[in-house]
Amino acid sequence: NPNPSPDSTISDTHAQVNLKRNRQGHYVATGLINRKSADFLLDTGATDVVIPAAMASEYGLRRGAPSIASTANGNITVYSTVLDQLKIGDITLYSVSASINPGMPPPAILLGMSALKQVEFTQRGETLTLRQLSN
Repeated sequence: NPNPSPDSTISDTHAQVNLKRNRQGHYVATGLINRKSADFLLDTGATDVVIPAAMASEYGLRRGAPSIASTANGNITVYSTVLDQLKIGDITLYSVSASINPGMPPPAILLGMSALKQVEFTQRGETLTLRQLSN
């Protein structure tokens, strides 16, 4: 994880986080879910933020309605939940849709589009920039 404390700035117009790629070419960053530490793997192919079931209670998450998700390993049953707060650097998101996945091993949490659609993101070279515009 090259981003244990992501490079982050805040201004009158936006909050911005710059992430470095790891050796495998992935963007991994440490942040918070419901004020508890979480390691995120950014995944634009994931519909939701996806949390391994073994970690859900750590964040105070309850299993909601089951649904079928199509994954690289085939179709699986996941359970809906909502994250009260998700934070990476100075970017804070509230009431983020998420899925609890019983078949996913800890500790990585997929930072999917339910979170990423709330920010602008651009990639240049080895850096991915996340920007949350101020309301």
